[in-house]
Amino acid sequence: MSSLSLKSLIQNSKLLTSFLKPVSKAYAGAAGYRQIGLRYDDLVAEESELVQEALRRLEIADPRAIYDRAYRIRVAQQCSLSHQLLPKDQWVSATEDIRYLQPYIDEVAAETAERDAFDNIKVAARN
Repeated sequence: MSSLSLKSLIQNSKLLTSFLKPVSKAYAGAAGYRQIGLRYDDLVAEESELVQEALRRLEIADPRAIYDRAYRIRVAQQCSLSHQLLPKDQWVSATEDIRYLQPYIDEVAAETAERDAFDNIKVAARN
């Protein structure tokens, strides 16, 4: 059973990709999180168990990444409290804004889905 997602539809269409890529870059720039030193994955809410497990795995794989994340969040909080942006040379560039947490989130989500599928398996009796 294959499901077609909007993401795969856009990625497979050169026309949609060429139209939406500049729009997405402009939106990311206008969002303002880079101007206070955050990366996109720093915005992911930590309250869900899925993200908590992903952060735990990231800490095991790269302890420095967890420290850097906490530092970026504290700097952003300070910028928010003082109602100021960082100096332009300290902004996160588009090339630095990589998805460091998303692979772990995807991995945990796939494992959870697989576990749920096995937990809810129906066994039919043979006649």
